[in-house]
Amino acid sequence: MSTKPTSKRLSKSTRATTVAASINTPTRSTKFSPTWVVGNAKYSPDFKLEIIKRIRIGVKKTDWKALIRNIGATEKEFENILPTSISSMQQKTVYGKETSERIYELARLFGLGYDVFDTKDDFKNWLMTPSRSLGNKKPFDLLDSSLGFEMVESEIVRIRYNVYS
Repeated sequence: MSTKPTSKRLSKSTRATTVAASINTPTRSTKFSPTWVVGNAKYSPDFKLEIIKRIRIGVKKTDWKALIRNIGATEKEFENILPTSISSMQQKTVYGKETSERIYELARLFGLGYDVFDTKDDFKNWLMTPSRSLGNKKPFDLLDSSLGFEMVESEIVRIRYNVYS
């Protein structure tokens, strides 16, 4: 997959607006919900403190389901990434701190990926393609730990600035 600019590529501000609009169109999301974070976190300077507060309170099951729908995935795909089983998540209405934090990490990562890659599908394809700079591992397979999230996020930022390792 190429991340080099093409003649069809939109300007960064137009693309960010388009992505944010497409992210928020299908479902109405509450400010600072995981779905909202995917498209808006970088535009809100106070979001980190609010996110910490929301992690402590816990993510509602409805917000998790909205995030999954929004990114076009299934819960099963995140089975090995979340710190709790999907069946145990089905039984709760509000998730614990560790699960809530992972959900917000996913939301932030998808927001960054959607901003850097031309389309949602380009980002999803990148997540599932082994990366030489990540030890020939699929970026998605590294998302089961905070350190893995950090590595994948760092790689996306390098792609943004055309700094390849």
